[in-house]
Amino acid sequence: MPDTLYPTALPPASALRLKLDGMTCASCVARAERVLMAQPGVEAASVNLSTETAEIRFHAPATPQDMAAALAKAGYPARQVTVTLGVDGMTCAACTGRVERVLKAQPGVIAATANLATRRAQVVLWDGAATGAETLAAVVTRAGYQAQPIAATPPHDPAAEVAALARQTWIAAALTLPVFVAEMGGHLIPAFHHWLHMTFGTQTLWLVQFLLGSLVLLFPGRRFFLKGLPTLLHGGPDMNSLVAVGTGAAWAYSTLVTFAPWLIPEPSRAVYFEAAAVIVVLILLGRTLEARARGQAGAAIARLVKLQPKQARLEDGSDIPVAALTPGMRVVIRPGERVPTDGVVATGSSAVDESMLTGEPLPVTKAPGDRLTGGTLNGTGALVMAVTEVGAATVLSRIVALVEQAQGSKLPVQALVDRVTLWFVPVVMALALGTVLVWLAVGPGLAEALVAGVSVLIIACPCAMGLATPVSILVGTGRAAELGVLFRKGEALQRLAEVRVVAFDKTGTLTEGRPVVTDILGDAAILPQAAAVEAGSEHPLAAAVMARAAGLALPAATGFAARPGYGAEAVVDGVRIGVGNARMMEDLPQDLAKPAELWAAEGKSLLFVARDGVPAGLIAVADPVKATTPAALAALRAAGLETVMITGDNATTAGAIARRLGLAKVRAGVLPEGKGEEVRALGEGVAFVGDGINDAPALAAADVGLAMGTGTDVAIEAGDVVLMTGDPLGVANAHRISRATMRNIRHNLAWAFGYNAALIPVAAGVLVPFGGPQLSPMLAAGAMALSSVFVLTNALRLKTIKGVGI
Repeated sequence: MPDTLYPTALPPASALRLKLDGMTCASCVARAERVLMAQPGVEAASVNLSTETAEIRFHAPATPQDMAAALAKAGYPARQVTVTLGVDGMTCAACTGRVERVLKAQPGVIAATANLATRRAQVVLWDGAATGAETLAAVVTRAGYQAQPIAATPPHDPAAEVAALARQTWIAAALTLPVFVAEMGGHLIPAFHHWLHMTFGTQTLWLVQFLLGSLVLLFPGRRFFLKGLPTLLHGGPDMNSLVAVGTGAAWAYSTLVTFAPWLIPEPSRAVYFEAAAVIVVLILLGRTLEARARGQAGAAIARLVKLQPKQARLEDGSDIPVAALTPGMRVVIRPGERVPTDGVVATGSSAVDESMLTGEPLPVTKAPGDRLTGGTLNGTGALVMAVTEVGAATVLSRIVALVEQAQGSKLPVQALVDRVTLWFVPVVMALALGTVLVWLAVGPGLAEALVAGVSVLIIACPCAMGLATPVSILVGTGRAAELGVLFRKGEALQRLAEVRVVAFDKTGTLTEGRPVVTDILGDAAILPQAAAVEAGSEHPLAAAVMARAAGLALPAATGFAARPGYGAEAVVDGVRIGVGNARMMEDLPQDLAKPAELWAAEGKSLLFVARDGVPAGLIAVADPVKATTPAALAALRAAGLETVMITGDNATTAGAIARRLGLAKVRAGVLPEGKGEEVRALGEGVAFVGDGINDAPALAAADVGLAMGTGTDVAIEAGDVVLMTGDPLGVANAHRISRATMRNIRHNLAWAFGYNAALIPVAAGVLVPFGGPQLSPMLAAGAMALSSVFVLTNALRLKTIKGVGI
């Protein structure tokens, strides 16, 4: 019969809802539907303009990623949302891998990242997907971990965690000490061994060891069995599984020897209750030290969170919770108090310590109209502030969110760790089984085979591998925040360490971004007379002259007249004063012409001052180089980086600044869209530093974009790294921290992999035939605990990084 009578069954269909951007009319709807239906495997697609959604029914080979890519190419990108879960119970890299696999298997999930150091999982979903935060938390909980949406997760208390672990460690140690003394003391001191066995008898000693060892496993050690056995049964064993199987095997064998010795050959009748108990004590001790170190690692972000006061005092004298403040309210800030939220000074003046925000130790003077940031510390003056931002919109909240986002991300270097840890624990369990079988085949007996197998299980340390990268990111980004550097994206930490060129915008980045008077040539009346004329002008250079003349008594000016392309004139003290460029002057005397030529070569703008048409003075105006720019560039060059300037300013001014700063490469007269092209022309490994809207294309085109926090919101959004101050030293600090963090990560990974590669074979007894040592389970437990502590302690060294110039 024809084959068409028996059609091949189609794969089961799936449903997907996507929310789309960019649709404006019915033709957009039709085009989006055509794009979807053109994808192989799409059975039906319905796009709704009013709800901006696409309902899709599809089967393999179609995938949500392929359909979203096709829509984005057509100009209708699918929206994405990020959900953060608090996850307790993760103890090693195998745990994070299991959490990620469970989350990625859910419908609508694009990516999932679990972080052992922060105990959080970030999940990226298609906006509109049926899977919500509660559903994701539920599937993680079913996998053996306690998960909640971050909004419902109580704040983590590191001190309480350390106290609970320390209490369990002490209980386990108290129960283990008699067992350890009875067993190991007898081995070390033969006379003590004979006295114990003559006084109490072997069977009695074994019964006491059974009782105390069982209590250790039943109470302090119960956590390993409650978490390790379910994950083992679900086919995703983790470190808890290794400990549970290892200690359980030692306890079961010893119990069999104690109560049914006839089942065990006489040469192999030995108990290992002390090994099981000591393993629990040492691993709990390691976790206590680990929790303490992890709490120190996250201390930077915790300190930021604690900066914001809980209460604020309104102008009428009443106190109100900070959470209840709304824009427009007026708040009184007394001397020595912290600013409760963001706002603007309404009345009063004071010096405010903004070191938490900028890293700068000197207080900043605040007067009416100046901005205040929540969490900063008021000095000796009283202020009344008008609230402008509250809650998540405040600078402090945004800083915390940015740092947490960076700390929760995975670096590209983590990919290798993920691939290894996916198979690490199953391979270790297979090696332990193989070790037991080999020792049974060629070794002295069952007891020795058990010791070797348990040692292999216990010494393997996926914890160190799981902590190697995230704990360094946690400490590094925290230290960066203390120095006024915010990594908006975690991967920027790795990319910045690999850059070879740093390109700078000029205005507002290397320079102050505002013109100031740098030189005045003429008699004492030149500046007041020029300022009297410029008071009627709106030219930027006029503002510089007025700023320089602040505090002077200015004469009255009448008959002000602007001369476009030349300058301005007015009558001052009965004399017609002209202020403008060289074209406004008829003949320049040599005493003005020579300085004018010199200052023009330095890139300064010139304002000539004439009295009744006769040149009488000269004022030079320039955008001054920031005081710390030379030191920042020197630090970058010392680190082996090439520095380049890309600016829209004219070649004369740009060249003068470049010569002063020692910049060999300058791109001048570059339009905003051209800045991105210039960055791309520099090749791979380029960082760009800028502050304005015109810098956004270059920030986006660079491998790493560093935005000045004093710049525009557009520039900050386009940057991967935000420098909270306008200080160029922040660039050098960011680079120093990124390099130190990546070096620290490499050290941690080398230790974690090297430790396991070197000691697992030793624990298995590979060196025994050659007269070498074999690790006991107790030494294996101690080495495993110290492995994690080493990684954490090494990461904490990043807290000591000094900022450039500090």
